[in-house]
Formats: sequence, C-alpha cells, structure tokens
Amino acid sequence: QVQLVESGGGLVQAGGSLRLSCVAPGRIFSNNAMGWYRQAPGKQRELVARISSNGRTTYADSVKGRFTISRDNAKNTVYLQMDSLEPEDTGNYYCNTASGTTLYWGQGTQVTVSS
Repeated sequence: QVQLVESGGGLVQAGGSLRLSCVAPGRIFSNNAMGWYRQAPGKQRELVARISSNGRTTYADSVKGRFTISRDNAKNTVYLQMDSLEPEDTGNYYCNTASGTTLYWGQGTQVTVSS
C-alpha cells in the first residue's frame, strides 16, 4: 500500500508561517505531479497547490502570493511553504498524487491559524 506521509502542521497566529512536508515512495513521486489539498470543517476538500513532475506550479486564487509549493526529487518530498497565514487557512492539509487511475492520499496534517 502506497503511503504519503505529511508533517509540519500546527498552531500559528495570523501572519505567521508554516512549512508542510510530504514524503512519497520514489516510484510514485518521481514521475507524477504532487498536490496539496485542504479541508476546513463543514467544507469540501479543495486544491491548494499543485506541482508537475517537471516543476510547473499552479495555485488556488486564495493562496497566490502567500504559499509556495516545491519538490525535492532527491528526497521524494514535496513542500508547501505557507506565509502570511490567515484564519481562513485553517484546515486539515492533505498530500495527493496519482499514478495511472489510482489516487493516493496522506493521512493529513492539521493547520490552525488563530486571529
């Protein structure tokens, strides 16, 4: 069973920063895009940022200019640097990738931003 393992969540005040990490098995990571999603209480899971296998990035409008997604192919790790955090960024953050028709998700890491 493929496991994506996230880390780096926590409690931070508005305006602060966090960096999330997600480690994936090499056979999955190296050839596939990686994404970060989040889910706030009572809301649907939404895409936050995505990075292709060759480094092309896309972001949700709500995080553009504040969040940066990156990947380290040597470490099979994708990062999400989150700056200028807002209370609206609170939620459980999930790492995601797909291989063929199979989707893979991590267990999630909680981010809480206090006002």
